[in-house]
Amino acid sequence: MTTDIVALIEFYEKEKAIERERVVEALEYAFCSAYRKMVPGADAIESLRAEINEKKGDTRIFASLEVVADDDYIDKFNEVPVGIAKKKEDASEIGSRLDFDVTPKNFGRIAVQTAKQTMMQRLRQAEKEKIYDEFKDRAGDIVSGSVRRFEKSDVMVDLGKFEARMPSKERVGTEDYSVGDRIRCYVVSVDNEGRGPEIILSRSHPNFVRRLFESEVAEISDRTVELRAVAREAGYRTKVAVYTHDDKVDPVGACVGLRGARVKNIVRELNNERVDIIRWNEDVSEFVTEALKPAIVRSLSLDNENRVVNVTVDEEDLSKAIGRRGQNARLTSKLTGWDVQVRKDESQHEQFEARVDDAATHLAENLKIDDATAGRLFRAGGVTVDMVSQMPASYIASAIEVDLEEATRILNASKGEEIGPDNSEVPEAPVEEPIEAEVPAEEAPEG
Repeated sequence: MTTDIVALIEFYEKEKAIERERVVEALEYAFCSAYRKMVPGADAIESLRAEINEKKGDTRIFASLEVVADDDYIDKFNEVPVGIAKKKEDASEIGSRLDFDVTPKNFGRIAVQTAKQTMMQRLRQAEKEKIYDEFKDRAGDIVSGSVRRFEKSDVMVDLGKFEARMPSKERVGTEDYSVGDRIRCYVVSVDNEGRGPEIILSRSHPNFVRRLFESEVAEISDRTVELRAVAREAGYRTKVAVYTHDDKVDPVGACVGLRGARVKNIVRELNNERVDIIRWNEDVSEFVTEALKPAIVRSLSLDNENRVVNVTVDEEDLSKAIGRRGQNARLTSKLTGWDVQVRKDESQHEQFEARVDDAATHLAENLKIDDATAGRLFRAGGVTVDMVSQMPASYIASAIEVDLEEATRILNASKGEEIGPDNSEVPEAPVEEPIEAEVPAEEAPEG
């Protein structure tokens, strides 16, 4: 029993980092509670305290009793007759208080079992208060720990003397964790409500990336370079906007580092999440153009009232600007604070269609055909009259969906051959007579 109490005090003091006084206080409270449960009528005692010998582990219970006249003695749990009090202390007077040892025999062994739950509750509360005192000012920092266990989809992380929780919503969907894995996390908050102080961690928070840049890039930590904005879809892609007032410093180059060493360390910590570093600009048009790279912006207009940016890009750049499942456009909107709407640039298509119409009109006039037929002929490869003249009649008929006679007429017109006044006569092709092969007569056999 003696050894158990001493070992318990030392364990919580060294392993849990709880002050020795707090551990002893919790034990004393628990033993007083156990005494009240063990001794009939002890609940009526108004003043009760426990004393623990921290070296030997002995526990004594004392009740503080009021000294009353012998004739007035009624409450044995809270009063003591003056005659008995003077035997204990000569200077006792009516109205004073004396402490009496009321420890039952074998109290220690029985009390440990009775007080165990109460004692553990007090020690856990003391441990949580210790957590809060140490971590209340560390919200926003990065801490390192190891995965201890899982509670449903939450990850419990061992931080050494303390345990923290990473809720499922703060996890990165593309990451898998195993018990014993070493991980770095961002301290979102230290809550001190409900069940007591609790450390909440995150690996998906945008500020996790911010703190990584501050630890890797000296120019950010000394405020030479400012990290103005961060937009993140954890596990997939992150955009950060950087800026500096020093014209001699390249903010993007400082974050990338020599041969990309700095950003590589950050990407490695984020499990190969893509990180785009963008130069921040007060001009929204320039900022959006920079954020959408490598896509090339063809035109851009601002709706200042609704904070909307309308962007057009070439068709081949449309997928780059929007990104996978709209990721690039979404992150650009978060980064800039404007709703970025990306559309395909239709101007080139319109110019092409205008050229098609002009060429088709020219064909229609020269070949005596309607505009719709001329358009189909142009798209079939008949860009000019000369190119039409080199097409077979059968190909023309198939391409523009006319009969062979009309196709032949068009072909002849393209060659400049004369046609009838109604533009429909087609000269008949000469018909060659079949040539009969002469078969030599068989020689009659000699008779």
